[in-house]
Amino acid sequence: MSDGPSDKAIIIAEIVGTAILILGGDGVVANVALAPRLAPQAYNWLLIAFGWAFAVAMAVYAVGGISGAHINPAVTIAMAVNGDLPWRKVPSYLIGQFIGAFLGAAGVYAVYYEGLKGAGMPNVWCTGPGSIIDKAAWGHSLSEISAHYTGSFSTGNAFVAEVIGTMILLLGVYAITDRENIGPGSNMAPWLIGMLVGSIGFSLGGTSGYAINPARDLSPRIFGTLVGTKGLFSGWYWIGPPVIGAIIGGILGALIYKYVVKPFVPKKAAGE
Repeated sequence: MSDGPSDKAIIIAEIVGTAILILGGDGVVANVALAPRLAPQAYNWLLIAFGWAFAVAMAVYAVGGISGAHINPAVTIAMAVNGDLPWRKVPSYLIGQFIGAFLGAAGVYAVYYEGLKGAGMPNVWCTGPGSIIDKAAWGHSLSEISAHYTGSFSTGNAFVAEVIGTMILLLGVYAITDRENIGPGSNMAPWLIGMLVGSIGFSLGGTSGYAINPARDLSPRIFGTLVGTKGLFSGWYWIGPPVIGAIIGGILGALIYKYVVKPFVPKKAAGE
């Protein structure tokens, strides 16, 4: 009986998949922040949410057949807690994810280096409470709303948002990949997982920036600090909502699907 992919295969696949995720995700944030070609109105939250959605889909298509394309420590840990992944495999997934996210951030830096340097190296790397890009880095308001918006969200509120957002992510991932449930056909699961992330961004992302992925936030935060972005490790936010909150939410989502939803999914007859 196969023991699944080797540790080497897992690490390489997760590096590649998570790098694709961050290249596309942080890349669209940098594009919005710098927006060198179009009017400010063309660059907004809608673009960011779609950019992340497409990045997730492409990452899952790229390496899903090798490692399952977790590309997210919250997914890996939740699956281990749920009994769907051996704990001994977890370190390989986490190593690949954190390395891949760092390399993805480096790729974004390479593409946008001159613009980022000219703008004073703004934070395009990681999340924060409320909108961390209320104005584009070249000084134009992204929208009339952001130009006049003065409210914010606390770290505690952002923590709750990350727990709920990641809970929905894992609920959705389990539902999409459960062959006994409705399930997508024609190899559409990666695309729908991407749209799930986009939906979370549209509906639940405003409070914290919807990290819903510790590697997505922490590794680019480290890279951003190394290249000169200031304040990324001020306070305890960096370890709270995007790391601890996401892990808690992921575990909750996996357990809810296992114990609340899965028992009521009709069992399919053999051969169906």
